[in-house]
Amino acid sequence: MSDATLCGVFAVKLPVRDLARSSAWYERVFDLRLRFEFPDADGTVRGRAYEVSGLGDVGLALRERPDLAGLSGFDPVIFAVPDRAAVDAWVARLGALGVPHDVQEGTLGWVVQFHDPDGLEIHLYSREPHGIDAAGRAGTGRAVVTA
Repeated sequence: MSDATLCGVFAVKLPVRDLARSSAWYERVFDLRLRFEFPDADGTVRGRAYEVSGLGDVGLALRERPDLAGLSGFDPVIFAVPDRAAVDAWVARLGALGVPHDVQEGTLGWVVQFHDPDGLEIHLYSREPHGIDAAGRAGTGRAVVTA
């Protein structure tokens, strides 16, 4: 194999309409630690990069881009949680923060769904399988067998 290989995910960057509002929300919900700010030429901060507990060296960045923000109803990134106990802990945390949420059975595990201030869907997916046969249910995946 050549040296042109991938070695992981560096960061996830999300477009937001209002950096201050979204930063406050993401910091509160995910308990983020601010690492960098990105000012434009005029000194206005238009981006922030965070360290996220539990993601190792994978960062989360927010970039003020009103023209791109608001992929309402779309989940561009799915964060993993270990098991059903973690799903329940997130449900309790989101409830305490007043963040509306829902828990559903995904293809393999449980999924906590909620929205950021711009309507972007955030999914927290359990790595522990739920053991429910999701075959044929709309919106769930099906296994692909390759030869």
